[in-house]
Amino acid sequence: MVAAVLYDKGTVFIFRRNPSQSGAGAWEFPGGKIEPGETPEAALKREIREELGVEIEVEDKVGENVHQYPAKKIHLHFYWAKVPKQAFKLSDHDAYQAVRPEDLPLSLLSEADRPLVDVLKKHPRLKV
Repeated sequence: MVAAVLYDKGTVFIFRRNPSQSGAGAWEFPGGKIEPGETPEAALKREIREELGVEIEVEDKVGENVHQYPAKKIHLHFYWAKVPKQAFKLSDHDAYQAVRPEDLPLSLLSEADRPLVDVLKKHPRLKV
C-alpha cells in the first residue's frame, strides 16, 4: 500500500475518512493499494487522482510502516508530494486540513499512519 504526504510551507495535509469508508472518522495520509503491474509511484498517482481529484508528482520516499489491524496486516509506503495547485475534490474523505507536524493529532490518526509523525517532526523538508 502507498500513501502521500502532501506538504506545503512547513505543513502536511491530512484527510478524514468519510462515514461510508472503512476507518470512518480517522485522519490519514491518503493513498491505497498497488494494483498488479503498477509501480508504487504510479499507484499513488492513480489513488490520489481517484480519491482527491488532483494530479500529483510523487517525490522521494519518506518512510514505511508495517501494521497489524485486527482483520489484516498492511505494509504502507509513504511518499512526499507537493500540494497541487488544483482544489481537492473529496470522494473517500469528508474533510482535510493542513497541520504542522508537531500539531498532528496522533490519537485521531489512522493507526498505520501514526509512526510517521516522529519522522515528520524531525524532517528538514518541513522546516520553514
